[in-house]
Amino acid sequence: MILIFSTASAEDGTTAYEFLNVSPSSHVYGLGGHNITIIDDDINLIEQNPALLGPEIGKQVGVSYMHYLGTSNFMGARFGSSAGEHAGWAVGIQYFGYGSMTETDEGGNVLGTFSPSDIAINATYSHDINDRIRGGINMKVVHSNYGDYNATAICTDLGVNYYNPDNDCSLSLVLKNLGGQVKKFNDTYDKLPWDVQVGWSQTMAENPIRLSVTATNLTKWKLPYYTREDNNSTTSALVEKNSFGSNLFRHLTFAVELVPNERMYVGLGYSYKTRTDMTVYARNFVSGFSIAAGLKTSSFGVGIALAQPHVGGTTFMANFTMSLSDLLH
Repeated sequence: MILIFSTASAEDGTTAYEFLNVSPSSHVYGLGGHNITIIDDDINLIEQNPALLGPEIGKQVGVSYMHYLGTSNFMGARFGSSAGEHAGWAVGIQYFGYGSMTETDEGGNVLGTFSPSDIAINATYSHDINDRIRGGINMKVVHSNYGDYNATAICTDLGVNYYNPDNDCSLSLVLKNLGGQVKKFNDTYDKLPWDVQVGWSQTMAENPIRLSVTATNLTKWKLPYYTREDNNSTTSALVEKNSFGSNLFRHLTFAVELVPNERMYVGLGYSYKTRTDMTVYARNFVSGFSIAAGLKTSSFGVGIALAQPHVGGTTFMANFTMSLSDLLH
């Protein structure tokens, strides 16, 4: 797991806080891991884009759990509420635990074990600019604890969403993880994985099918990756892939959903970047694909997502939401 995180960080030009790119929403995770345009009454969506928060959320509680790669387990909780007829606010906390690891000194002597972890605490506010455009801001305090090393950072997400209810078209722009460290791990400054993202979602006319395309990593065009010279050999030399088509599709995440009504969805996502990142880790046929499904009533909602980036790494996520507004009436 550590090797996978390190490789992905090196490819993206970042060195820390990559966990901020893992969505706490099972809906989003099942649609490829990135989606900033889904319009739904689900508080777990807002950490992808603060402009998805609004007064229609009423008073809602959301919790999330994810079994990630290896022994990693992530969990979180958030609460949101309307703030008048044209605004909303929310607070949340997300915990990222990576299991128990052996601690050694420079000579390889075992000193014991430690449990590395990350915590992100956030506060979100959004406001309607007009009847179709909404803007939002999400402030985050992030703390990392890796044995004897710890660091703290402060960052923000800025988002704007355009939504046309007449044809169910949603367009978004998000600036993510703008900020920096206030306490370093050591003498080295580690930058945050700041990003520019744009997205589009559209329900097909008279059909319960919703398509989405999300573009990420827009701060840089080239996203090279490495693959084996001989795909049938785990010891063959690594070859860099850096073509125009490869770079283009490594920026894009695709999703398709069946949405027969506003109370349920079933979705399939595809990330070419995830698939190519896993090239040297014995990926399988479904690497890069993910699935999601959700059901809700007027008071409760549940969502699940499943993905298998490579043969040894099945990931599972579950969300639960509860509308306090409906329960109190």
